[in-house]
Amino acid sequence: MKLATLKSDSLLLLTALIWGTAFVFQKTGMEHLGPFSFNGIRFVLGSLALTPLVVFSLRRTAPAEYQQPHGFGTYLKGGLIAGCVLFGGAALQQLGIVTTTAANAGFITGLYVILTPLLGLFFRQRPGWGTWAGGALAVAGLYLLSIHGDLTISRGDLYVLVGALFWATHMLVIGWLAPRMNPLALAQAQFMVCGLLSLAVGLVFEEITWSGMLGAADAILYCGLMSTGVAYTLQVVAQRQADPAHASIILSLEALFAAVAGWMLLGELLGVRELTGCGLMLAGMVLSQLRP
Repeated sequence: MKLATLKSDSLLLLTALIWGTAFVFQKTGMEHLGPFSFNGIRFVLGSLALTPLVVFSLRRTAPAEYQQPHGFGTYLKGGLIAGCVLFGGAALQQLGIVTTTAANAGFITGLYVILTPLLGLFFRQRPGWGTWAGGALAVAGLYLLSIHGDLTISRGDLYVLVGALFWATHMLVIGWLAPRMNPLALAQAQFMVCGLLSLAVGLVFEEITWSGMLGAADAILYCGLMSTGVAYTLQVVAQRQADPAHASIILSLEALFAAVAGWMLLGELLGVRELTGCGLMLAGMVLSQLRP
């Protein structure tokens, strides 16, 4: 394995670990703040935390390393595109976590590993039989995990499922933008766009109080500094070397980390039916990449 590939895979695996455990903090944070307020604070915090690294990185980066110049307009456009897609995925995921478990949210979000190559059809990428078979397994697993005796899917699961479409789009957008500009500056720009959009919605529809922010301080710090500032930045850096389809299969392991974290920290239990569904979804994720 090439050193560059090993490095990018290691960064993606670390990203999956941080994201998976973050589902627990995202859920506990909802006890004190609304979903948009929580996202707004965490993403703005993550963006501000990157400022010293971005300044240092831009001073050392040679413009010839990238395909586009390092003008402010480049990062503004890239940040707006990536930040708006990130806002959609983060908002729907956070809304869903209010009424679903951390394990469910992790596994359903992981469907982006199927959706990423499927969305590639719009870019004239034709997936092979493995993608279609993997998709069928994932849908079967989703049924076992989320559909219960009354043949209904919870609102939280549905929010997270629609959010998976945004995460798949985000994978493609980052895969396109990351090789073209400084990854730290791109990460900071998308965080700030997503954070400001979230705060704008939160100020209109939610109540933001000091007591609520203090109560959610541990969740905000972990999700703002680790899940946002560190993990999303690692994703952007890693995707300079890894294509979206390859990156998505490694990042999908966040679902496993989310289930383990939910069991260890929140006492969430999964029955035989749910575990079978999780297994089918994971099998579909793997198959779609092994036989693309």
